[in-house]
Amino acid sequence: MYLYLGNGPRSLYLITSSHDERQGRPHRALVFRAGDGQSKAIVEFLHKDQVDVQNLVRLTSRVVKGCLGLISVENDVFLAVITSATEVGNTRPSGRHPESVARIHEVSFYSLTSSTWDDLSAATEPVLGPDAVDSSFRDGYGQPTTQVFEHPCMPLTKILSSGSFYYAIESQWDLSSRLAVRLSRDPSSSKEGLTFDERFVWNEYIIRSLLDFRERLDIQEREDLDRCQFIILAIQGFVGVFTMALPAPPTDGAPTVATLSLISRLGWKRAGTRFNTRGVDDDGNTANFVETETVFSTDQHCVSYVQVRGSVPLFWEQQGLQTFGQRIQITRPHASQPAFERHLFQLMEEYGSMHAINLLGQKENEASLTNAYARHLQIARAALGDELGITHFDFHNAVRIGGHDSVIRELKRMESIVDNVDKFGFTMCDAASDETVTDQKGIFRTNCLDCLDRTNFVQDILSRTTLEQYLLLVRREWVHSNALWTHHRELWAENGDALSRIYAGTGALNTSFTRSGKRTLAGVLSDATKSVSRAYINNFQDKGKQVAIDMFLGNLNNQLQVTIFDPIHDYVRATLEQRSSEYSTTKQCTIFVGTWNLNGRAPSESLLPWLFPPESTNEPDMFVLGFQEIVPLTAQQIVQTDPEKRRVWENRILDTLDRRPSKKCDYVLLRSEQLVGTALLILVKSELTAVIRNVEGTSRKTGLRGMSGNKGAVGIRLDYHDTGFCFLTAHLAAGLSNIEERNADYRTIVNGLHFQKGKTIQSHENVIWLADTNYRIDLDNATVRSLVEHDDFDPLVAADQLRLAMDASAAFAGYEEGPLLFRPTYRYDLGTDNYDTSEKMRIPAWTDRVLHRGNALDLVVYSRAELRGSDHKPVFAIYRAEVRIVDPLKKTNLSRILLEGVVTTQPGEKLDEKLAQLVLPVDMDELPPPSTDGNSWWDGPDCPAGIIPIPEIQKLDLYRKNNPFESPSISPLSSSPSSSDEELYSHALTLQAPIAPVQTTRRPAPPPPSRTPKSHNEQENGSS
Repeated sequence: MYLYLGNGPRSLYLITSSHDERQGRPHRALVFRAGDGQSKAIVEFLHKDQVDVQNLVRLTSRVVKGCLGLISVENDVFLAVITSATEVGNTRPSGRHPESVARIHEVSFYSLTSSTWDDLSAATEPVLGPDAVDSSFRDGYGQPTTQVFEHPCMPLTKILSSGSFYYAIESQWDLSSRLAVRLSRDPSSSKEGLTFDERFVWNEYIIRSLLDFRERLDIQEREDLDRCQFIILAIQGFVGVFTMALPAPPTDGAPTVATLSLISRLGWKRAGTRFNTRGVDDDGNTANFVETETVFSTDQHCVSYVQVRGSVPLFWEQQGLQTFGQRIQITRPHASQPAFERHLFQLMEEYGSMHAINLLGQKENEASLTNAYARHLQIARAALGDELGITHFDFHNAVRIGGHDSVIRELKRMESIVDNVDKFGFTMCDAASDETVTDQKGIFRTNCLDCLDRTNFVQDILSRTTLEQYLLLVRREWVHSNALWTHHRELWAENGDALSRIYAGTGALNTSFTRSGKRTLAGVLSDATKSVSRAYINNFQDKGKQVAIDMFLGNLNNQLQVTIFDPIHDYVRATLEQRSSEYSTTKQCTIFVGTWNLNGRAPSESLLPWLFPPESTNEPDMFVLGFQEIVPLTAQQIVQTDPEKRRVWENRILDTLDRRPSKKCDYVLLRSEQLVGTALLILVKSELTAVIRNVEGTSRKTGLRGMSGNKGAVGIRLDYHDTGFCFLTAHLAAGLSNIEERNADYRTIVNGLHFQKGKTIQSHENVIWLADTNYRIDLDNATVRSLVEHDDFDPLVAADQLRLAMDASAAFAGYEEGPLLFRPTYRYDLGTDNYDTSEKMRIPAWTDRVLHRGNALDLVVYSRAELRGSDHKPVFAIYRAEVRIVDPLKKTNLSRILLEGVVTTQPGEKLDEKLAQLVLPVDMDELPPPSTDGNSWWDGPDCPAGIIPIPEIQKLDLYRKNNPFESPSISPLSSSPSSSDEELYSHALTLQAPIAPVQTTRRPAPPPPSRTPKSHNEQENGSS
């Protein structure tokens, strides 16, 4: 097929070529053009004779292999097409249909909206070979470009053209699913919808709109679209194929042709580069998760053996500059169990029994992960049963003592490994009929730190061991075939290199041994070079690559998915958004927020007066505690912060919560984060860890113009059910007159503090600052102390630098603070309640503050605690927060009900006319004028005393039959303002409810129309 450009309006045409048509593909064209609105597109599937090719311009001389999807970048919509690919081979020649795979070498992006990025010279350029394309794009992140303006999709092009993406050449087979799954499917199911394993289809985000478009076609059109192969589903990982001749039995002299294939499918749900993506997320997805399938095919049988690898499924990460001694931080040690068990449950549900092989060593960093892994798995076995096991094997120690050969010997002698190899078995089917003979009953899950070099080495051993089991059953002599095992080693070595390049930027270590079975000097030198290269790439190039990966997968916070024009589904989506109250509920929670500048002091008194003040009636669901100067701000601490002081405070707080009087629940440390002296701790009730997700921590330095961490901020964000919160503690510039420096620190934090996937402070609905802001009071010392002594706070608030900055929108614009009804918290003589009596005689000030922004937050208490362990007094605020809980099942059912209501037509009724009559209700943004003693807002000339005449209601009731309040059968949507559970789950659009007549002389006033709450951006714009 070829890609053409048409104008008036600008359109892109994918049109089958004469070569495609000779292969039996239909004469069709897929047409794309921009729609009205942001990230909108219009797609048409036309017969080729409906397109005037003579008036079109070919955009590229390349033969287009297919379309990967549509993506919105910088307010422009781009079409991604494969312009170079080569066939890897047929992974299962003995199957009833070919199962060939192609490797993608180049992907190009063409704009639907602008000609700026058109390169019409490409229509006549010579075609490069795949090797030249791969070398030009692989490792391209650090290379300068000669173009003055870089194509906005260039980072995506570099990823997709790296040679690590593959797709199925024939449309009838699914490369993303293993053989056992494909054999179990109904052959007719593919006609209804494309079947694939969504864990491994990397372009699912950008192809989704085209898949939805496909679903809306009739059956014949859908079959034509599939046969044209316009839509491509791509996996990332590795595919290798070797075909060889193996000796046949003596009765027949002809050799047996066998095919050995290796397919590695990299998961995308927690995708990223080595130091940017570690561990597990709250949904149970792990970094560098790969399903690897060994497929051995002959004219008699096809054998499949599946293994998986993935990062240790705990919350852990490696921050800062990483060299060869990686610093590991387990970020949520007490809150990992729910996500850990989700991951294991998903594996066992997908594959059956599971046995983990942990190859981490006994060094300090790796040992902490191993111990936590073992502890979590022991707890999980109580919930998931004995079909779950683990073997710990110190790979590096074994190699150090006996070399790589000893690893093979030891693994084959380990009872837990050997028993499970026999127990799990493999999948085998008859080559002629595709009937399953035996199924694989479980998997090995192997990991090391990166799940690359050590993991690949051990998986190679397990693959060979299982394949030998099959050969001993059917052809014992093939076990000694040099050709077979040479190809097997080569495939696993290539697999290790491919997966390592994706995750770490270089080829794998140990592959010289994997290929040859020997450790050579050249191999040792090669591994050393790769290690140095990894350190450079991971520290200096991977952040840009991570952003590109997140953009491709749709993970960026401000990203809009391209949607194809479809008035029916657009209407349903808009209506569904308006009726969110029908599939979601709210609950109240209590959040305790506290901030304290510790002056580098260790805990020395009871923390109960602060954490459980008299004003607190209920035990909070969450404690959010910010500390400043948790360590002395010395040069040594600024260069290399000691986390020990933070751990001392963590333990003291946990001990205080555990020993509190009238204890009703347990608390666990959810997450802590530290930047030199600034630290943020979040503790939650233990039963809430399963519903708090997407917890992330980050920091931003502001000292010495952003180079030093003696001043700065620490942030932690999380989702509590379906409501997001962002908490920030900060230590701003000191000094009475340094107001502008403090304002600048605030701006630096707001603009420079970023969470993963593009999330910022401003992108959160609910934000709370708990900080030593260092803003002072602009009055002389004697006046301030006198007013404080008499608790006369109004003059002090009027001179408060922070309030003045907020009023002038110089800092914290759009935030709110509770009334300052307590004495200034700075600065005291240590161990006393006396303000500073030293030579400097510092002016008392409210330096320690709590501010908030968000409709879900309701401030209940704002005060201070009378502790004496520092020269500041701790401040606390207690919030009641409304948390939304979305029921996905209800939402799906309501969506289906709305869709059925719109598309269902009565005899003689035209769908176009019906859609034209559907009008969304207009939100009332303005409230009526308030009532006075003489006038009520509901009492007007049209409705005296608020009574609406019955004839007026009847005029409006266009569908009326018997009951004016009963939803009509031909109404496109339920006229009820809300749908009950019974409606949603039984597909009933209405509920019959008899109305009993009630005699009354006056109807009560109707409720005022609701005001649509303004977004935070609107609020901020309005206040700035």
